[in-house]
Amino acid sequence: MEMTHERIMSLTLVDNVEVPHWLDDSLAHAPMFDSSSSPEARVTFIDREDGFFLKRAGLGALQREAELTRFFHERGLAAETLRYDQDSQSGCDWLLTKRLPGEDCTASQYMEQPERLADLMAERLAALHTMPTDGCPVPDHTTRYLERADEGWRIGCIDPSFFTDMFGPTSLDEIHRVIMERKHLLHTNTLLHGDYCLPNIILDDWRFSGFVDLDSGGVGDRHVDVFWALWTLRFNLHTDRYDNRFLDAYGREQIDPDILPLIAAIEVFG
Repeated sequence: MEMTHERIMSLTLVDNVEVPHWLDDSLAHAPMFDSSSSPEARVTFIDREDGFFLKRAGLGALQREAELTRFFHERGLAAETLRYDQDSQSGCDWLLTKRLPGEDCTASQYMEQPERLADLMAERLAALHTMPTDGCPVPDHTTRYLERADEGWRIGCIDPSFFTDMFGPTSLDEIHRVIMERKHLLHTNTLLHGDYCLPNIILDDWRFSGFVDLDSGGVGDRHVDVFWALWTLRFNLHTDRYDNRFLDAYGREQIDPDILPLIAAIEVFG
């Protein structure tokens, strides 16, 4: 989450936050606010200078995000990573990044202009998908992506709505069959965000600042990001009215109609 002063004030001020021993005193004693959005990681906003985010998670859990954030930052697409540290003694990871200027795309300034927002999302995604993939620390997103779906199917970790909300009601067996029959269609040739949703795109008065929450990124199939873009527009705007607008702005000729249902099916089990 990126924020203005108003958003900071809407967060919960927290005291006695555990911080890594290497954190500078000026940051360790600054006002801190809980900015967490999931139980898997604790995110603290440090209100000093232009702002910092300190994330804590289980040992090794933030390595992929740290590597991808550095990679994206080197290309002007993400915040600067100041330090990533694995603390084996306490069994946790620490990730310290600078705050990007602006707010994420769920801010009212952007949500109130949905056509412009859909166009901008599509244009930024099309630009990302033309970036060179050389040196990406996750060169094969596709294999891991399919492995997670296999594991979800095996243990029964499912959310059918990822498929049924977009492609209509059907059985879990039919959804799984889509994966088995179409997984060979996936490519591994495009730089992905991996979770291309409105809260993960930061704008500064409509100017692109960067991406956040990059732990699902890597080199994979473009349809992963396209699926999440369509999903977030529907989820956050409560309508599918902007699907076609987004696809036209992104480049409909780039979309394989057989692969989007495949991505939706994988997400059911992923």
